[in-house]
Amino acid sequence: MRINVIYAHPSDGSFNAAIHRTVVDTLARAGHEVRDFDLYARGFEPRLSAAEHGAHYAQGENEAPVQEYVDALRWAEALVFVFPTWWYGVPAILKGYLDRVWLPGVAFHLPADGGRIQPGLANIRKLAVVTTHGAPWWFMKLWMREPGKAVFMRGLKPLLARGCRTVHMAYPSMDKSTPDSRGRFLRKVEKTFSGF
Repeated sequence: MRINVIYAHPSDGSFNAAIHRTVVDTLARAGHEVRDFDLYARGFEPRLSAAEHGAHYAQGENEAPVQEYVDALRWAEALVFVFPTWWYGVPAILKGYLDRVWLPGVAFHLPADGGRIQPGLANIRKLAVVTTHGAPWWFMKLWMREPGKAVFMRGLKPLLARGCRTVHMAYPSMDKSTPDSRGRFLRKVEKTFSGF
């Protein structure tokens, strides 16, 4: 399977970096073809420029500044996002990736009659998110109602293939984690992606 991994964390020594390595290594061992985009290491520019904003709906022209990322989306059969949850959302660099790459004519199509947007990434049959957060699971689920999960599973998934299979894994209470609990989570990640 062709898999595009999108990773967003600035520190090579972080637990997110360990998750990222586990995901990519496990997918490669399972025989998948992986295009791995470490947004920080690549120096991805998250800011949408005035010129890009002006060309946002000009299909074709809007792709040029981020062509490599657009090409990977069209190539992929699966997407995997690995990132920390900060302030109940994605890091700014990942939000910028969504703003600049998930474009009209790429991720979705706007009907001329102004009706409901149509999916543009029907080639993607699997979507996975692996994230960490400092808050306990119950706070994110019951109080915050999982805002990050909603963006991916309710916001982005409808732009993918009908019946797209999903995986959402969250490691809670990061600030109180232990080597044992982190190790257990990494083993769970490895098990999940070995059969992805």
